[in-house]
Amino acid sequence: MRYRMIATDLDDTLLDEKSKISARNKDAIRRAVHAGVRFVIATGRMFKTSVNYLKDLELDEDSPLINYHGALVKKAKSREIILHRPIEIDIATAVIAEAERKDCHISLFVGDELFIREENEYSRYYQAMAHIGLQAVGDLGVFLKGNGTGPTKISIIRWDGTLDHIESGLRESFGNKLSILQSRPYFLEITDQKATKGQTLGWLAEKEGIKAEEVIAFGDGHNDLDMVVYAGLGVAVANARPEVIKAADLVTSSNNDDGVAEVIERYVLGG
Repeated sequence: MRYRMIATDLDDTLLDEKSKISARNKDAIRRAVHAGVRFVIATGRMFKTSVNYLKDLELDEDSPLINYHGALVKKAKSREIILHRPIEIDIATAVIAEAERKDCHISLFVGDELFIREENEYSRYYQAMAHIGLQAVGDLGVFLKGNGTGPTKISIIRWDGTLDHIESGLRESFGNKLSILQSRPYFLEITDQKATKGQTLGWLAEKEGIKAEEVIAFGDGHNDLDMVVYAGLGVAVANARPEVIKAADLVTSSNNDDGVAEVIERYVLGG
């Protein structure tokens, strides 16, 4: 099989424990791209916190990035948005109201910026982890209606052990309209129902005339699951969650041991 597209998650998949792309991973990706293979980053991150990793690869192409778990596809150099699936304002405000009744900390991602009601221990934790600015705007429902644009993503942070219960309640209320998943410990991520990595990767591949069986996809977490299942060669890194490992066609070395390069070298470069 000749693979024509490679898609990979960033955190805990392509990136090592220091959030860096290793020299071996860089070399394998560059060689694959120079051989004509399309390379796509697919991440839950914001565009602004992920695009520099493409710059780090020093690729000439205006490559698309899949951000916010699939809610946004935007080109790295031209900044052209080729797909955006925000949450409808009415649905978003209903989610906010229910989450606030459960005393949740809520982050709204609108226009690749982060908005919160007020600063607190959760917002400071996220800032320290993601190294991005945020804006405290007071009532988030009022802010959304005044802005006139639905959020690309809603994120909830809780570390008191109640996140599973909160997820269950939101799924019961909105599971037929939204994608709701825990992307990492303490984080509940909410996007439009069609905004998942697998669905968006499939949309992008079809747009570029690439079949599912011609795609390799790498991942480690719950938000990578449908992408790994979609791809002709779905790959889990060794440190992936058990559900992803079970669903994958192949398990490679961990994110700290050049697992992405290992597969590219063997299945794309013929090493």
